[in-house]
Amino acid sequence: MKAIIKFTLVLLGILFISCEDPVSVDLNDAPPRLVVEASLDWEKGTAGNEQTIKLTTSTPYFDSEILNDVLGATVRVTNTNTGQVFVFQDQNNGLYTTSNFVPVLNDTYDLEILYNGEIYTATETMTPVAEIIEVSQSLEGGFDEEILDVSIFFQDPEEEGNYYLMRFIEEGDLLPVLETESDEFSNGNLIDEFFEKDGDAGTQEEEFQVGDTVIMSLYGISEQYFNYIDLLIEQYDSGGDPFATTPSRVKGNCINLTTPNNYAHGYFRLTEVDIVSYTFQ
Repeated sequence: MKAIIKFTLVLLGILFISCEDPVSVDLNDAPPRLVVEASLDWEKGTAGNEQTIKLTTSTPYFDSEILNDVLGATVRVTNTNTGQVFVFQDQNNGLYTTSNFVPVLNDTYDLEILYNGEIYTATETMTPVAEIIEVSQSLEGGFDEEILDVSIFFQDPEEEGNYYLMRFIEEGDLLPVLETESDEFSNGNLIDEFFEKDGDAGTQEEEFQVGDTVIMSLYGISEQYFNYIDLLIEQYDSGGDPFATTPSRVKGNCINLTTPNNYAHGYFRLTEVDIVSYTFQ
């Protein structure tokens, strides 16, 4: 009797397995949109004349081939205070470059892109940044007092409404760590920001060791860009968290004047940046 029951269960299992059919789900792919990577960053101590804007188009999520460089667009940036126009030349690989850009702190610039018969525009101000006046390492500044961390110090100006983007990356890493800061509660004070790395066997990430070099960048950004990038960082950091809020669509400042609903992804920003490199002792 037990043998019959066992045989019956095995037979039912085989029938269930054999009845499984692959399920094909049709996904609605959104039409491709223009993606604008227009970060005109003026590093302290440089002329800031060489600048690059990258244009691509969005692609379906499951596409294995990504051939989305935008060629043949017309790209120019205008200083609205002086009227000076800077034409970015097409390099036929999605990159548009200029070697004669003139950055002026607190001046306003307009970006204009002509692509596929449509005109995209964006407006931003070249935002100054405080100088990094000190870099230090310690075992006490971070969350874990048993691993090395590094801190940068800068003096926030007394005028209110300063916003910062910080970029930390160890030499050899593929992706940087981004953080934002406003002077809402630290106006006019000496500000310090630390960076540490936790060891993670799953990602093979290791804590900082003596001899490691980290590059730290401090950007002065507008309030508008602060709100944009802060939301992007928040959504990225909450990825995989089952209790996180549902990600929302984050729109940049690039507007399509010809077809408003066909807006572009990405952002046009102009920032002054101070960059330091530090090697752990």
